[in-house]
Amino acid sequence: MEVGEVWPPDAATGDLRTVDVWAGGTWLTTVDNTAYVPSFTHYLRRDAEQVRRRDVRTCPFPERSPEEICRLLYAQACAGESDFSEQFRLMDWGPTADNVTCFAYLNGDELIITLVLRDDDHLPEDQEKVVVARILADECVAVLTEAADLLDAERVR
Repeated sequence: MEVGEVWPPDAATGDLRTVDVWAGGTWLTTVDNTAYVPSFTHYLRRDAEQVRRRDVRTCPFPERSPEEICRLLYAQACAGESDFSEQFRLMDWGPTADNVTCFAYLNGDELIITLVLRDDDHLPEDQEKVVVARILADECVAVLTEAADLLDAERVR
């Protein structure tokens, strides 16, 4: 995660910041990388705590690849059958991540993060890209917490 400038540059409070999020070598915030800091840090801390508590489900379909799992969960969510798929949601970070649908699950101490990336500017119409990232759960907690701490520390209240 890369935290950039206050937006607009002359803003006194720093409530809006440029935030670029990367996972699996893919830039996720291609559509909107301006975050409303009070909400965004809340979402980061919420997810960090969920992962820290290991309140993340294990793999729903062990016989399938992460990409297949992501597509199955996404199809269920799009079809309105989201009760099951919602159990695997992560990274619901407001408008900054509106073009990303994330499903995550634990495999031991490793967090498997699968993302459906919808980006009208870079992909053909009606096409989604699936991105898979693997990170140790404790490392994910550290990344999210450090980003939230940085955003909060540099904000004028």
